[in-house]
Amino acid sequence: MKEYIHGGDIYRHPDVLDYSANINPLGTPPGVIRAAKDSMERVCHYPDACQEKLKQALAEYEQVPVEWLICGNGAAELIFALVQAVKPKRALVLAPTFAEYAQALEAVGCEVNREILKKEDGFTLQDRILDRLQKEDLQMVFLCNPNNPTGILMDPKLLRKVVTLCEKRQIYLVVDECFLDFVPEPEVHTLKGELKGKKYLFLLKAFTKRYAMAGLRLGYGITSGETLMTQIEAQLQPWNVSTPAQEAGTAALRETAYVEKARTLIFQERQFLREGLMKMGYPVLDSQANYLFFEGEPDLYEKLLQEGVMIRDCSNYPGLWKGCYRIAVKLHTENEQLLEKIRKVRR
Repeated sequence: MKEYIHGGDIYRHPDVLDYSANINPLGTPPGVIRAAKDSMERVCHYPDACQEKLKQALAEYEQVPVEWLICGNGAAELIFALVQAVKPKRALVLAPTFAEYAQALEAVGCEVNREILKKEDGFTLQDRILDRLQKEDLQMVFLCNPNNPTGILMDPKLLRKVVTLCEKRQIYLVVDECFLDFVPEPEVHTLKGELKGKKYLFLLKAFTKRYAMAGLRLGYGITSGETLMTQIEAQLQPWNVSTPAQEAGTAALRETAYVEKARTLIFQERQFLREGLMKMGYPVLDSQANYLFFEGEPDLYEKLLQEGVMIRDCSNYPGLWKGCYRIAVKLHTENEQLLEKIRKVRR
């Protein structure tokens, strides 16, 4: 049986209060659910392989040309398609970071090198990565901003130096911005403004977290690199995004008030959770996403699971250890329950 290495495994753990998956706490917008339901009347037909309506809506939302957009069955599909297209021999990923980057790279026989983010540096990306990009024979680099599972943002100036250096050295730079919607000033941190004229820069985004659409599987990428786009498209099957996903995605992009309401809630509740954990003596990172990263007792995950609460045990991330945890930011009543359960298992 396939080993499940991510959060959100409610199928093996039904009826838990799930803090292991970082989904919009407001749940899926009703208009999005309606759009997916209504589209079921047309599922006797193939989906639009060109994804025309969805891409037009995305182009308007992201303020980029339609030609720069590619959609996938979740951002994960695009990660694998991108790696299959380029087939790098040597790549660099962060440690810790999202597991799918290394998994996709290893699937094509790529040597995966890791840039270790150190605890004493607050798990922040340091200038030393520039030396590695300059000296090592790399074909691809994956970055996640804010990083998963730490929620730490990268210095925008350093990130732009990375972009410039990768373009100069013809290294494909993939930057995952899936959690950027939940930071206070996303416009300061996005690399969309760097895309024009860049052949080697690829941005990853998804509907999963922003609109609580994890089960529909819809992600997208943005690049101005025409050759790269053609190579990735060649790796995808023609009908990779279902009709319900396309219709739900198009409807979701109109949910601006919902997104702003979620952002306000997350900013407030993230601080509430951080203060609650710190009062109990836990070291908590200054996570800027819709989740928090902290260190606790080695058996905290198991004890909370017995109480019907599932958090993300991060010990299977390279660069981390037993006692590292990530928790989603949810509604206030749920967050109160989580803190109370933690207090209970510590008594």
